[in-house]
Parts: sequence; structure tokens; C-alpha cells
Amino acid sequence: MEKQVIRYLPIGIVSLAIIFQYNLFVTPEKLEMKHREILMSISQNYATKEQYNDLKGQLNIMNLKLDKICDLIMEKGDK
Repeated sequence: MEKQVIRYLPIGIVSLAIIFQYNLFVTPEKLEMKHREILMSISQNYATKEQYNDLKGQLNIMNLKLDKICDLIMEKGDK
């Protein structure tokens, strides 16, 4: 049994060294920092659903006003 452990011990040590060298496991602090970076990037580049709905409502109101203006111009042009 001890010979098998000694036989595979270098592989285990190399595996642990690679894991620590390349940071294959993430600490909660690093994960939280990355999460905040992602949230900041998203908030700078994308609009929220509420902002989108507000803008959509404003565009609909502007479209209705433009339609009214076009109708008034057409009525005056017919006279």
C-alpha cells in the first residue's frame, strides 16, 4: 500500500502545483470583485427594462404628435 502511495505522490504534487500556479480555484473575494466588474460594465453599456419602456412610450407619443401634424398639413393642403 505504501509503495502505491509513494509511486503516485509526484503526480499529486505536480497536480497541486498546477492548480495553485494557474489559480484554477476562485476565492470568494475574487469572485465578488469580478461580479462587481461585470455589473458595472452592464450598467454602462445596456439600458434597463424600465428605461426601455419609458423611451418606447415617449417615442409612441412623439409618433402620435407627428401623425397629427401630418394630418393638419394634409388638410391645409387640400383647401
